[in-house]
Amino acid sequence: MSTSRRKFIKISALGLGGVAASTTALNLFGTSPFFDAVVLDEVAKKLHRTPTYCEVCFWKCAAWAYSDSEGNIPKILGNETDPHCYGRLCPRGTGGVGMYNDTDRLKTPLIRKMVDGEQTFVESSWEEALDLVAGKFKAVKEKYGSESFALLKHGSPGKHLEHLFKAYGSDTIAEPAYAQCRGAREAGFALTFGSWVGSPEPTDIRDTKCLVLIGSHIGENMHNSQVQEMSDAIDNGATIITVDPRYSTAASKSKYWLAIKPATDIALMLAWMNVIIEEGLYDKDYVEKYTTGFNELKKHVLNFSPEWAYGITTIKPAEIRKTAREMANAAPAVIIHPGRHVAWYGDDTQRARAMAILNALLGSWGRRGGFYFKESISIPKYPSPKYPQPEWGWPEIGEKYPLAQMGITTEVIKASLPSEVNKYPVKAWMVAGTNLTKSIPNKELLENAMNELEFLVVLDTMPMDITGYADVVLPECTYLERFDGIRSATNREPSIAVRFPAVKPKYDSKPGWWVAKQIGDRLGLNEYFDYDDYKDVIAWQLDKMGTSIEEMIKIGVKHYPRKSGGLYLKDGEPYNFPTSSGKIELYSKELKDLGFDPLPKYTKHPEPPAGFYRLNYGRAPMHTFSRTANNPNLNDLMNENNLWVNPKVARILGLTSGSEVWLRNQDKVTSTFPIKVRVTERIRWDSVYMVHGFGHDNKKLSRAYGKGINDTQLISKVYEDPIMGGTGMRGNFVEILTDNPHNTVES
Repeated sequence: MSTSRRKFIKISALGLGGVAASTTALNLFGTSPFFDAVVLDEVAKKLHRTPTYCEVCFWKCAAWAYSDSEGNIPKILGNETDPHCYGRLCPRGTGGVGMYNDTDRLKTPLIRKMVDGEQTFVESSWEEALDLVAGKFKAVKEKYGSESFALLKHGSPGKHLEHLFKAYGSDTIAEPAYAQCRGAREAGFALTFGSWVGSPEPTDIRDTKCLVLIGSHIGENMHNSQVQEMSDAIDNGATIITVDPRYSTAASKSKYWLAIKPATDIALMLAWMNVIIEEGLYDKDYVEKYTTGFNELKKHVLNFSPEWAYGITTIKPAEIRKTAREMANAAPAVIIHPGRHVAWYGDDTQRARAMAILNALLGSWGRRGGFYFKESISIPKYPSPKYPQPEWGWPEIGEKYPLAQMGITTEVIKASLPSEVNKYPVKAWMVAGTNLTKSIPNKELLENAMNELEFLVVLDTMPMDITGYADVVLPECTYLERFDGIRSATNREPSIAVRFPAVKPKYDSKPGWWVAKQIGDRLGLNEYFDYDDYKDVIAWQLDKMGTSIEEMIKIGVKHYPRKSGGLYLKDGEPYNFPTSSGKIELYSKELKDLGFDPLPKYTKHPEPPAGFYRLNYGRAPMHTFSRTANNPNLNDLMNENNLWVNPKVARILGLTSGSEVWLRNQDKVTSTFPIKVRVTERIRWDSVYMVHGFGHDNKKLSRAYGKGINDTQLISKVYEDPIMGGTGMRGNFVEILTDNPHNTVES
C-alpha cells in the first residue's frame, strides 16, 4: 500500500446493487424434511434436481438443489443415501438458499483507490482486478521470495487456492480451524491412538450405551448425523452425561448434568480415572492387550480422588463416583466425546489426552458403541507438475510448537509484523472464506499486522468485515453456483459426493477454482492448471474411480466397499496401532522426550476478579460462526445473540430479561454494541454466555449490523498450547455495564 495506515473501508452500495431474487417459492415444501411420494413426484416434474454438498458448515452434507427455469432455487433436500445426513438437512443446510438469494452479496470485483484524497473501493473488471493481484504475486516473489505471500483460508475455495500457492512456491498456508478449533484434539488422540479423530468423528453414537459430552454441544453445533444418532441413542435408553457450566440442549437430554467450574475439566477426568482404576472398573483384557503405560498411569492418578477433585471442580464426590461407574457399566459401548472446538485454556492437548486415556481404559476405541475404525477413499490427483520446494513455510513459522500439523494462523499474523529477529517475513495475504476479524482473537495484533502488509486480497461471497481491510475484493459465487472438489470423508464405509452447479453464478461472481486458475495462468503456471473447466478435472477423477458425471448426476453419493478390515475389533484380535509402540500409549514417551508431561496434569488457571465473569461462547443450530448472521433465511430464525446471566448476578446488578447491557473485558476492551440479557438458571453464577458470530459492524450486512455483541472482540487474552500451538480463548473475563460507555458528555 502507498499509505502508512490501512484504513478500514465499509463496502458501500458501490457494486452491491441488483434486483432481489424471488423467494416466493421458499414455502413450497413446508418446513419438514420429509415429503410424501405425491409431493416429491410433483417436485420432480416441475424442478430440475442437481447434486451438491453443503458449504454452510464443515459437515458437508450431500444434498439435492432444486432449481426452476428462471434461476430460482426453491429448496434444498438431503440426499437419502448420504451417511453425513441420512437424507435430513439441518436449518443451516436448508438455509443455503438464503446464501444464494442474499441481496447483500458481493457482486463485482472492487479495488482500493485514492479518490479526492480518500481511500475508497472502486468497481473494476475481473481482468483489471486479476492483473493487479497477479502483479502483486510477482512483485512479492521478486522482492522477498514467494514464501512471503501467505494464504489464510477456510472451506472449499481454500483447496483451489492452496494448489495455486504451492505451485507458486509458497507453503505459508494456515486456517483458523486448526489452532482455534480442533487441532489440540487431533494432537491428543494421535499421541494416544496414533490417529487423528478427523471429521466426521468416528463415534458410534447410534449403538452407544453411554455418551459423555465435555463442553461438546451436540444439538447446538448441529453436526447432523451425530444429532440424529444421539436422538436414536436416547430412544434406546443410552445414558447421557454432560459436563458443562451451562445447561445446554444436550444437558437437557442428559441423565447427569455436571455444572463444572470452568477450566477444571482435567481434574474431573483424573478423578474419573482414579475411580475406574482403583475400583477395578477398567477393561482389563483390553488394557493388557492393546495399551502401554498402565502402571505409570495407575501411580499417577492414585491421589486424584473424587474428594480432591471436589475442591477444584465443585462437583460432589458422590456424583463423580456415580458417573464413573455409569461409564464402566456401559463399557465398551461408551464414548467420551472428543469435541470439536477445544481451544480453551492452553493445556488443551493434555485435556484431549485425558479424554483419549479414559476411552482407552474403558476399551471403547475400535468397539461397537464406542469408536469405529473409520475409512475413506482416496481421490486421484489430477496430473500436474511437482510443486517447487519453498525455503520456508508454515512449519518454520510455527517451529516452536513441535507437534503442530498445520499452519497456525496467529503465528502467520505475528510473522507479518516487521522485526529484526523475524526470519520468516510475511508481506502479503490472500484471505479466502474466513472472516478473520470475527475468528481471530486479539484484534489489536490482527489490525497491526494488516496495517504492515504490502498487499491484501480477499475472496468471499459476502462483504464480511475482513473485506474492509483489503486492497482487492473478489466476489466468489456460492456453492450452489459452482463445481468443486469431490467430497471424500472418513466414515463407516467409504463414499464420495459431488457438487455441481444448480444455477449460473449471480451478478459478476466467480467460482474459487476459476479465480485460482486465472491467477495461475497470469503467473505462467499453466501446467498446473491444465484444464479449461473444473468439470474436466472432476470427470477425469470420477473415471479413475469407476464412475462418471452422468452417474453422479443421478445418485449424488456413491458408496465403496471397505478394504481396511472390520468396523470393530474382534475379541482377542491382534491389532497394531499406528503409534511408535504399536499400542495405545497411555504414557507418552514422545511427550516426555519433547520435555512435556507424559501424563495429563491439572493446572490451576486464572479466575475472574471481583465483579467480572468468565466469558463463555458457543453455537446455535441455525448459524455457522459469523458466516450466516446475514443469511435472510437463517437470520429470520435468530437475528441476534443474548447474554445468559445467572439470577443471582441479575439481582445484584438489577438486570431483567431484555435489559440492554455492554461488556468490558479485563484489558478494558469494550463491546461496540449492546446485548440483551437473558436471566436464566442455566448458567453458573461465575460465568456468562453468548452465541458466537454476531455484532457485525459493517452496515452493508443489512440484517446483521449492530445485532448483539461480537465475542471475539472481547477475547484479547490468548493462552497458547505449547505442544501444538492452539490458541485458548476461554480465559477472558467481562464486567457488565448497564450505562452506554460510548456516550460522551459535552463540557
